[in-house]
Amino acid sequence: MAWRKMTHDETYTDAEVNERLNAELPHWYLENGWIRRKYKTSGWKGTLMVVNTVGHLAEAAFHHPDLTVSYAFVIVKLMNHAAKGITNKDFELAKKIEEVIMWQPGKEEGGSLTGTPDDPRFKYLKYD
Repeated sequence: MAWRKMTHDETYTDAEVNERLNAELPHWYLENGWIRRKYKTSGWKGTLMVVNTVGHLAEAAFHHPDLTVSYAFVIVKLMNHAAKGITNKDFELAKKIEEVIMWQPGKEEGGSLTGTPDDPRFKYLKYD
């Protein structure tokens, strides 16, 4: 689906945000002016891996989310503070975070990477 052309700091309405999340980021949701996603982990090690991954992506994009960090989950919250709402920057960073965090190379066809073994000793993330 093609979305209307917007400047980098033009905000979406709540209805537009919800429509776009449903179409592109179904595990994300709008709440209190932020788009959010909760990543469930298998414990502290996995939580730190998610936090560091999000931190790298956010710094590379120079667009920084708010994070809630606990033993077995991370909540990522995005809103463009300068624009005071949800913009293309938020959607683009959310897509990149989702792509990297939820990557499961063992599920891809033809790749040499097998992915994390299906063994509780190695699992660190709870995939949707």
